[in-house]
Amino acid sequence: MAMAISSGLPACSVVMATLMVLIIQAQGITRHYDFDVQMAKVTRLCGSKSIVTVNGQFPGPELVAREGDRVHVRVTNHVSHNMSLHWHGIRQMQTGWADGPAYITQCPIQMGQTYVYKFTITGQRGTLWWHAHISWHRATVYGAIVILPKLGVPYPFAAPHKEVPVIFGEWWAADTEVVMSQALKVGGAPNISDAFTINGLPGPLYNCSAQDTFKLKVTPGKTYLLRLINAALNDELFFSVANHTLTVVEVDAVYVKPFTVKTIVISPGQTTNVLLTAKPVNPKANFYMSAAPYSVIRPGTFDNTTVAGILEYHEDPSSSSSFDKNLPLFKPMLPRFNDTKFVTNFTTKLRSLATTKYPAAVPQTVDKRFFFTIGLGTLPCPKNMTCQGPNGTQFAAAVNNVSLVLPTKALLQSHFTGLTTGVYASDFPAMPLSPFNYTGTPPNNTNVATGTKLLALPFNTSVELVMQDTSVLGIESHPLHLHGFNYFVVGQGFGNYDSAKDPAKFNLVDPVERNTVGVPAGGWVAIRFLADNPGVWFMHCHLEVHTTWGLRMAWLVHDGSKPNQKLLPPPSDMPKC
Repeated sequence: MAMAISSGLPACSVVMATLMVLIIQAQGITRHYDFDVQMAKVTRLCGSKSIVTVNGQFPGPELVAREGDRVHVRVTNHVSHNMSLHWHGIRQMQTGWADGPAYITQCPIQMGQTYVYKFTITGQRGTLWWHAHISWHRATVYGAIVILPKLGVPYPFAAPHKEVPVIFGEWWAADTEVVMSQALKVGGAPNISDAFTINGLPGPLYNCSAQDTFKLKVTPGKTYLLRLINAALNDELFFSVANHTLTVVEVDAVYVKPFTVKTIVISPGQTTNVLLTAKPVNPKANFYMSAAPYSVIRPGTFDNTTVAGILEYHEDPSSSSSFDKNLPLFKPMLPRFNDTKFVTNFTTKLRSLATTKYPAAVPQTVDKRFFFTIGLGTLPCPKNMTCQGPNGTQFAAAVNNVSLVLPTKALLQSHFTGLTTGVYASDFPAMPLSPFNYTGTPPNNTNVATGTKLLALPFNTSVELVMQDTSVLGIESHPLHLHGFNYFVVGQGFGNYDSAKDPAKFNLVDPVERNTVGVPAGGWVAIRFLADNPGVWFMHCHLEVHTTWGLRMAWLVHDGSKPNQKLLPPPSDMPKC
């Protein structure tokens, strides 16, 4: 990875140079990164395989910038697979061309091609992440985005001694592209992963993996900021550090009212910053940092294992002293895998900071209301094929019973050029066409429709969206990610949403602001956002298996009347399909 900071300072007097530096610091600088997508051989669980990486690193390189900076990432694809990268959570104001989901905002980068993603970080600070956004390549192609506050602006909490990205991942011994294609071929569920990882390492609780353990060295009395990222493909996770507490201070690059817990829950796509304060005196012990899945579906259909790193105490963490196996080793008590009550209690603690400096700009009035059902379904088994889905069908997933089919041309390019015929329709249903008892006895017909439909919005529309889980093939939590926007989680509950009673309970004062939220298993969640970013914006479940089955849709936000309310033209190096 290469990074350069372009200042553009002229060879002038010291006074002029100082003035220019002050201007640049106020406006942000341009940070340049080179990302080479390439194969690398990695050994895990006593097996070796070649994986797709960025710059040969697994996880990939950390992208660091400040709020207000411009970021240019030059991506060159050296592998035989098509590739695209998504900068998860970056607002991409007017720069939808840099968002990254293949066939939504861009055609993929083909082998031997290069594309420069250019965007500005506007009004965001905290932890986000980047990942591949095509097929299942994000299993190994991902990394942290660290957004520091503007120069001279402190955190709204005591500055930590050290900041450490902690990325949870999921590891398959097999090639994930083979796993996915095989599942699609037979219409059934894909094979589950073989292990979870912390910063690419499965840790000591799996066979033949003790040497691949993430270790965090801490000094007694010091406070550490752990930048937690869930990059796992298909699993929500509990995380805890034995005999220590975690103070939550930020989620999805938005500060929250701090609260302290022993265990957090984090869904795929989400980020959470926590403060961990080391004990004041060296306890002469080691402590597991453990993560294990949360799921309400039956064991055997998800990876029900535990990954662990080790927290070690050292008076001088910079020393090369090795891990002391003779010290006692403490393990945390994680919730049971299906503890929905714990998940609910945790998520309801999340509140925006909502201060004068960091206000919660919740839309107080609503222009348009939408109701989406979120869940699984089926498709008829194609002729000459034996399917392994329910009753001989193939698994599918849908939003408002529409399972989105990706086009062969990028939706944003089609919208911008006006050449939309045969690419997409703008008639995505605003509510279910056939209402039913969403969390009750499933209907007899579990088939879903297929198509490529967008939901169009005028610029600056204030939106309220209720997303309702369904029990068609069993209730399940779905982490829904909206590209191009943050939104406020104003309410959630269990059972069927009641439009007459539930809105009275909405929090319009300090609801948490996110880009990815879990639709509760057997319940609903309500969000509000302002459609102030023109373009085509993907919304999908961040469980990769569900996205593959079609649990995805897209919003089309039209241009506003002012120049800063219009989608900018595409860059000259846009990949072509």
